[in-house]
Amino acid sequence: MKPNRQDTERARRRAEEALCRALTALDDVGECRAFLKDLCTPAELQALVDRWQVVELLQQDLPYRRIHDLTGVSVTTIGRVARFLSDGFGGYEAALARLDARPTKKPGASH
Repeated sequence: MKPNRQDTERARRRAEEALCRALTALDDVGECRAFLKDLCTPAELQALVDRWQVVELLQQDLPYRRIHDLTGVSVTTIGRVARFLSDGFGGYEAALARLDARPTKKPGASH
């Protein structure tokens, strides 16, 4: 018996939730990097890195063409990232806010 659309969507949501839980369970950048390298092909990981780099450059109010020149990311993708940055699900904003809220190390401070 073929699963119906509702069952398929429910399973997809559960799988997405499991992936998100796995990401949030990681302790540090090293673990996250290893996880992403295991999970993604090099091209998929590069696409994620490119999009995050675009977010950071958009935050600097750089024009799309300049961002393209700096990153090689297509203007179409830059536009999509910009659209989701302003009208998306809030994920970019949440990540940016958390990164901005981190305490920064003072130059010359030792830990």
